[in-house]
Amino acid sequence: MIEFWTAVLALTLILYVLLDGFDLGVGILFGLTRNETYRRQMMNAISPVWDGNETWLVLTGTILFGAFPVVYSLVLSAFYIPIILLLSALIFRGVAFEFREKSAKRKWFWSLAFSYGSIVATFVQGAAVGAMVEGIKNQDGRFTGGAFDWLSPFAILCGIGLCLGYSLLGAGWLVKKTQGGLRDLAYSYIPRLLAGVLIFLVLAFAFSIAMELPVMRRWIERPVLLVFPLVGLLSCYLVYLGHNRRIDGLPYFGAASLFLSAYGTLAVSFLPFIIPFSITLQQAAAPHSSLAFMFWGAGVFVLPITLIYTLVVYSLFKGKVTDQGYH
Repeated sequence: MIEFWTAVLALTLILYVLLDGFDLGVGILFGLTRNETYRRQMMNAISPVWDGNETWLVLTGTILFGAFPVVYSLVLSAFYIPIILLLSALIFRGVAFEFREKSAKRKWFWSLAFSYGSIVATFVQGAAVGAMVEGIKNQDGRFTGGAFDWLSPFAILCGIGLCLGYSLLGAGWLVKKTQGGLRDLAYSYIPRLLAGVLIFLVLAFAFSIAMELPVMRRWIERPVLLVFPLVGLLSCYLVYLGHNRRIDGLPYFGAASLFLSAYGTLAVSFLPFIIPFSITLQQAAAPHSSLAFMFWGAGVFVLPITLIYTLVVYSLFKGKVTDQGYH
């Protein structure tokens, strides 16, 4: 049961990153243009799927609450402020989808809500990951740090890096889903965003060495980790190739592969810890009876239904979007 719920948690996390990542990225890029036609096309490119993408975040929180309650309580205590900011930003984004289209006098406000909501939601996610890599102060599963421990220089760097990464995913999605001037604009963003992501990765690696973070010792203990940077380099080449040859589906695929390589690096570096490097999966897991009870509900019904729903929606709304979109 522990292995099963660990795998499900890993799946929901990566699906959230890859799916909600591109629509948050589109929201960030939304603020870089004043062209109303482009903005409407951007909204149309993500409007059929954005709310379904966030379902994976809900499932992740549910699994932590039920299967790994120690982690749930610790993470909620350590990241109380970023979680409040994340939820507030996501609420503003959701409201902006409806209000922006209907508003006559305050369209500018809802445009800002959509764009800045995307930036804030992305930044706090990246900062939380950076704080996790540095380690969460705790004693016997109880948080012992301060309210702003998550806002360290390394965490801020990770927040900026995730904004660049999600923007790259968003640009890849716009190239894949749009046409005409917006497609060309999205293509023009890709080289600069890819360069920004690579610079971030180099800086994050240098910071990790300079700060002597415990995660760096895993590179010596587990040489298999070297596979993931190689996958990351191949992913960058795919993004570059898709941009140069105007293969619309390749930039997003390459950006998604780059995220998978980074995700794999963190996962292999952390295991068997779920809170690096203090709480293991065994220590954090709920009793077997609770895990088994969850299996017959969430494991057998909720997860498969959500996967099927996601596949159906993306199949139904495949292809390029038109001006006749969500509304």
